[in-house]
Amino acid sequence: MLLEKVKKTILDHELLKKKDKILVAYSGGVDSTALLHLLLELREEWSFTLFLGHFNHKLRQSAEEDEQFVRNVAQKQSLPLCIGSGDVRAQAEAMKMNIEETGRKMRYEFLNREAADIGGAKIATGHTMTDQAETLLMRLMRGSGLRGLAGIFPSVKGKVVRPLLEVERDEIEAYLKAKKVKFRVDESNLDRRFLRNRIRLDLLPSLRKNFEPAIVQHLGRMASIIRDEDALLEEMAQEKAHKAIVKKNGEVFLRLQDLSSFPRAMARRVVRNFITELRGSLRRISFDDVESILGLAEGKEYSLKEDLVLRREGNQVFLKQKTTPVQYEYEWEGEGILEITELGLRFSGEKKKNEGIPDFSSDDQIRALLDIGKLKFPLTVRDRREGDRYKPLGAPGQKKVKEIMRAKGIPLSKRKKHPVFLYGSEIIWILGLPVSDKFKIEKTTAGVFEIKKL
Repeated sequence: MLLEKVKKTILDHELLKKKDKILVAYSGGVDSTALLHLLLELREEWSFTLFLGHFNHKLRQSAEEDEQFVRNVAQKQSLPLCIGSGDVRAQAEAMKMNIEETGRKMRYEFLNREAADIGGAKIATGHTMTDQAETLLMRLMRGSGLRGLAGIFPSVKGKVVRPLLEVERDEIEAYLKAKKVKFRVDESNLDRRFLRNRIRLDLLPSLRKNFEPAIVQHLGRMASIIRDEDALLEEMAQEKAHKAIVKKNGEVFLRLQDLSSFPRAMARRVVRNFITELRGSLRRISFDDVESILGLAEGKEYSLKEDLVLRREGNQVFLKQKTTPVQYEYEWEGEGILEITELGLRFSGEKKKNEGIPDFSSDDQIRALLDIGKLKFPLTVRDRREGDRYKPLGAPGQKKVKEIMRAKGIPLSKRKKHPVFLYGSEIIWILGLPVSDKFKIEKTTAGVFEIKKL
């Protein structure tokens, strides 16, 4: 009996409890109509509070008739009804998404809002085992991995539930026919321009007739097995991700050196977890995206969807931030405090005699020591610019500043925090880099100019 099968699915997957509030995603079609009537039967035993939610996509000529049908059913069953609508076609064009995906997104946004307004209602959808089989075949053709082949889940975060997922559509149609229940027919389901419709109308019937009559049950079982095994692998991947994915100062980093010791399959899963951390989902993320990140070379970048650019530096992959270049320029007499407000940095300057500074050494990260006899004031202090180059202390010749910073392992995103100190047009020091060889302290140096980061 169909009702007992549905009840078993609900109990096995803990989809619903007694006295739950349930918002039925109701289109008026065969699946959602069967779901509604089965829940009405269960309501007597489980004391559910039922609501209907209908989203009018306004894409078909019969959309208004469908909405009126839903209104009539709600009135007949004395059920509260929530109606939503939106311009799916315009939204799809604006978001550069296909109409089917956009309609799904808008429908679930509407259902989630209504469920929250009701007071934490669960959203019940009419997905069946036949939908599961169609989804599995569609994803096989698109080359999905295990996560994709897990198909449609019985429950999504305990909020969206699918009580009909272990029931074939043939059983549902027979149930409605026996009860003489009317439903609407969505003519767009007959449009063979859509891959799912070609699978439903052509491929599945052919597989049933010519290869395996029980193909839907087999594919449904296959999805269930993959789902369980994927969940186990994902649990293992989460443990690995805890080590390889680092969150610091609001940024997320992927440590590629940790991935090198993982099996390739596990490394892919960790990368997928990393992407999820960055963008919230894996929608439209491909196998090639994951492989490209795993193979990203030092100093190189890779563009994900939605204009997200990933960059690898120092064995770490991170999201490249879109920043506006910080431009500034100061004249400094070398005395008192120099405050670079654009960077939040402060420097002090001191002119003193050379009284035997040990090894003429300095810490490039906070201090520079220069031969004051080779300088004239004021100095110029400005942002780093394209084409900047100088000869660092001890180097054989001039080098581009960006190459020196790369060799020093200074991340691209941090380089704007390194001001450039110049005498005339010549660079004498850059915070974090060696002083210029031309202005270095020598044994004959009489006076020293010290710059210190405060």
